[in-house]
Amino acid sequence: MKIVMLGAPGAGKGTQAEKIAEQYKLPHISTGDIFRKNIKEGTELGREAKSYMDAGRLVPDELTVRMLLDRVGNEDCREGYILDGFPRTIPQAEALDAELTKRGEGIDYAIDVEVPDDNIVNRMSGRRACPNCGATYHLEFIPTRKEGICDECGTELVIRDDDKPETVKKRLAVYHEQTQPLIDYYKNKKVLYTVDGTADVDDVFDAVKNILK
Repeated sequence: MKIVMLGAPGAGKGTQAEKIAEQYKLPHISTGDIFRKNIKEGTELGREAKSYMDAGRLVPDELTVRMLLDRVGNEDCREGYILDGFPRTIPQAEALDAELTKRGEGIDYAIDVEVPDDNIVNRMSGRRACPNCGATYHLEFIPTRKEGICDECGTELVIRDDDKPETVKKRLAVYHEQTQPLIDYYKNKKVLYTVDGTADVDDVFDAVKNILK
């Protein structure tokens, strides 16, 4: 069972990917983790990726796909895997499909966690983080006992730059331009399934489980 998670930043696709991984005993694979592991271990792929990053350039799709295929070739991926954060663009999806096709494989499910932009802006701008211990909260969903103060260590909470409304709107604009076209891409391949990401987390997961039946 090979699954691609789709959805805007803050839609909750990472949370759902973790739940799927736990329920179905599949590895949850993010490209960020793959990059960090290869660079930390000094693999040939990691050194190649680091040379681009050190030069302030984007890692080419071809190299990213090679790193990903190296990861999904591991024993723990024999029964399938969940891709979170990749592909982000049509060329990445095409490159991934081309390589999987050579192996006689393909993506079985592309699950789009759909949430309107306004909801995402409200959801993310309500986040608060502790700069001291790293605990995270939300004004509406995970409030602190004392407003603006970390329950764990008593430090004053901050809004991360990534969660500021203007930053969230910019990230959403990039998503709509680069990543949303993947929805049509996977729809044309007849593997796209959409769930309502505005529902309760457990209700969203129930919808995902119904799809994966």
